[in-house]
Amino acid sequence: MTVWYQVRDLDSGRSFYAEKLGFVETYVDEEGRWAKLQRDGMEIALAEGEPSEDGGVAHVDVADVKAEAGRLRRDGIDVGVVLELHGEMRLLDVFDPDGNRIQLAEEL
Repeated sequence: MTVWYQVRDLDSGRSFYAEKLGFVETYVDEEGRWAKLQRDGMEIALAEGEPSEDGGVAHVDVADVKAEAGRLRRDGIDVGVVLELHGEMRLLDVFDPDGNRIQLAEEL
């Protein structure tokens, strides 16, 4: 499954997901202004356009949500609060520069 995000500037969006969130670009359509990126089995697609609050949310497994939260905050990235669900999972909402939400998850 692929989660699609609209971003105002495709090149900036590609850079953010690759450099800040560790996604690897797998396809780019410069003419059509969209790209696919993947991280640990989670595939996202970025298309140039106006972002929508009603879009999907990518779920990305990470080894340490708290460490990721600290690193992203130090980089000035908009992140939520680390939530722990019954000692089984930690979750963190991360927002790209266009306000799209990505959820990082850690199984405990």
